[in-house]
Amino acid sequence: MKKIVLLIAFIALSISSCTDDITGLNEDTKNPTTTKPEFLFTNAQKTLVDQMVNTSVNSNVFRLFSQYWTETTYPDESQYDITTRTIPDRHFRILYRDVLRDLKESKMLLDKEVPVTPEATAILKNKKALIEILSVYSYSVLVDTFGDVPYSESLDVELYPLPKYDDAKTIYIDLISRLTAASSSMSSDSESFGDADLIYAGDAAKWKKFANSLKLRLAVNMADVDLPYATTQITAAVAAGLIGSNSDNTNLNYLALQPNANPLYADLVVSGRNDFVVANTLVDKMNALSDPRRAKYFDYKTGTTTYVGGIYGSSNNFAAFSHISATIANPTFAGTLFDYTEVEFLLAEAAARGISVGGTAASHYNAAISASMENWGVSPADAATYLAQSNVIYDASNWKKSIGEQAWLGLYNRGFEAWTSYRRLDYPALMAPPVTYNNLTEVPKRYSYPSFEQTLNATNYTAASTAIGGDKLTTKVFWDKF
Repeated sequence: MKKIVLLIAFIALSISSCTDDITGLNEDTKNPTTTKPEFLFTNAQKTLVDQMVNTSVNSNVFRLFSQYWTETTYPDESQYDITTRTIPDRHFRILYRDVLRDLKESKMLLDKEVPVTPEATAILKNKKALIEILSVYSYSVLVDTFGDVPYSESLDVELYPLPKYDDAKTIYIDLISRLTAASSSMSSDSESFGDADLIYAGDAAKWKKFANSLKLRLAVNMADVDLPYATTQITAAVAAGLIGSNSDNTNLNYLALQPNANPLYADLVVSGRNDFVVANTLVDKMNALSDPRRAKYFDYKTGTTTYVGGIYGSSNNFAAFSHISATIANPTFAGTLFDYTEVEFLLAEAAARGISVGGTAASHYNAAISASMENWGVSPADAATYLAQSNVIYDASNWKKSIGEQAWLGLYNRGFEAWTSYRRLDYPALMAPPVTYNNLTEVPKRYSYPSFEQTLNATNYTAASTAIGGDKLTTKVFWDKF
């Protein structure tokens, strides 16, 4: 007992001889508690592009929904089962937590900076504009994927741990307004994030074009629900300046080694798996048109000089069909958020709807196809031969079919954008496979909401599901009217 008392006294004496402040004991001197806005911006940017271009069946099945590719051994996602692997959960979480939240944190750090010169002020404004543009892009993807989503109460877990879902059309209008302000605030002659910007290396002039092109996309999407508003925004976007060539494409150029290689390389090559072949839906259409992009998009069936697509939605023998090309499986193949091909197809559609955008629907349609050919390395002569075919020449009497089918071919490997174009124009006439999850009889029009939202944010989830007409894969997003 005496020894215990002496030990306690010794401990008490030791404590009393030290400082009363022991908070420093909780500091990890090897890991910083803050970071730079550039680091957060770069991480958000790469994570966003990775999510939009990867082909992991756990997080991105847009190429399957667009019927560019189909699966081999396990055709579940080609049959529209996106719940077993909780694909909506990952898509939702990555965009909110890993992209939008990092962008918000980056802006919060920039808000603390106090520029001391006019040039420093311009650079700071440009940085904030870049963050705004990527944030708008990310929210637009969420709306186009799910419909109504958390917006006004998102990204603030302290104030809104259970955020409400905002009306999708209301979000769209605000996003367009934000793009207008971001583009207008930028100084093309000033720098921004520099090398921390993996897409345009801080080139503000190209970011302005991207912002205006994104505004064009959102406005065209709204044409069937509010044509006067869409017309105003489309003409404003055109006047402000769009992506005007393939040199303006919103590309992130990947590196040769992982983890900075294109995620397609990881999914198609490094994984050692043979999970995908090109779908017969695409191959048959391109064969019928003798499309010169075939050699860029996919390979011959092994041992032949013919292109053969796997049966969409069925189990397919990998060796029996054409494979995704080595061009796409290259680790340095660029990831694209927006390109000149899409801009020209959007302008063709706007012109076909009677909106003045300069040029005709036919001229923009031809420019879009030519841009795609050029981007994939097809010669001008082969592109001209393709355009001269009677079943390729623009048909003003059925412009949705002409634009819809050629946009689908031109947006190859950009599964999300192709799916959006298909939903808006209803072309090409994609059909659901004979066997589908829950016996769906049509191609999905949206993702179902994440399962964790159904359990953790049940009240707001239920309200949103009711507002959009039911949390089903066949429920259309607000702009998909026909």
